[in-house]
Amino acid sequence: MSPQNAAHGQADPSEPVGSSGSADSSGPADATTPRTPSGDRTQAGDRKQAGDRKQAGDRKQPGDRKQSADRKEPSAGRRLMASLSARSRGEGWEKPTGELAKYRSQWRAAARFVLQRVLFRAVVNSAVTPQVDVHRRVRSIRGPFVLVANHTSHVDGPLLAMSLPWTQAKYLCTGTAADYWFDHWYRRIFVRTMMNAFPIDRGGSRKHSGTSRRLLRSGVPILVFPEGSRQTTGHMTDFKPGAAALAIGVGVPVVPAAIIGGYEAMPKGRYWPEKGRPPVAVVFGEPMISEENESAVDFSARIQQRVKNLYDENHDEVLGADPRGEEETA
Repeated sequence: MSPQNAAHGQADPSEPVGSSGSADSSGPADATTPRTPSGDRTQAGDRKQAGDRKQAGDRKQPGDRKQSADRKEPSAGRRLMASLSARSRGEGWEKPTGELAKYRSQWRAAARFVLQRVLFRAVVNSAVTPQVDVHRRVRSIRGPFVLVANHTSHVDGPLLAMSLPWTQAKYLCTGTAADYWFDHWYRRIFVRTMMNAFPIDRGGSRKHSGTSRRLLRSGVPILVFPEGSRQTTGHMTDFKPGAAALAIGVGVPVVPAAIIGGYEAMPKGRYWPEKGRPPVAVVFGEPMISEENESAVDFSARIQQRVKNLYDENHDEVLGADPRGEEETA
């Protein structure tokens, strides 16, 4: 009996009648004679064996998938780097409410665009000769990150915000001293409109503690100067680990940036750049993430070294040979 006919319980005319499971071998087959159950039992047995094999395969597959996942599972850092451009990161992890909602305000972002990209850019271009270099992976970031840079002058914050691509800079904010910038309404309006600034406490107060973490979780990138204050000698000082700890705690990347020529153009004590439109460059490096079980201190040291490398690699091109030698960490 052929497999096709067997499936329908019909005899194959090319075979002897005695070989068919639907007729008696002692005589000719009768079309009205009921089929014997032997063919049904055979089919049922085949179906049972197939079902058993399928169940065995189903039992085996989860283990195989787990082993395969164990072999192919990328590290947490690699997964994070691969997902930096995911649109789902753009909204952060929590919807900002109350006071935090203003930091993702569309109309405030539009006002900053005019202030930073039109008015402030015109002022900067009239006073210095700006240059910008942005690593390609920075342009692909969506959502929150911590922007870390050396601190050379009062214009560092607006200069960084103006130089960063708008997609990444749209909601960029920075912390400013609450006891100075937020104690008078006109200062508060200026820093909030120009820099999307939030207050940070000095002198032991914890009134605004945790604001930076909540902002990051709400999808707002943050600018941090880990040196803590402007340089007084033109040499980079040690980074404090707060920015690294923040990035590790929330699980966001760090974008390192080096400002080259800022100190030479406008050293501490000056309120306007030197004459002659001195060159000032901003270089944004490849985003960084912490290694597994890496401490904030170690991560901060890596960030500082990356910023220093960006500075050293571009110093001569921007300012020419430095008679004092390459910038050194204090």
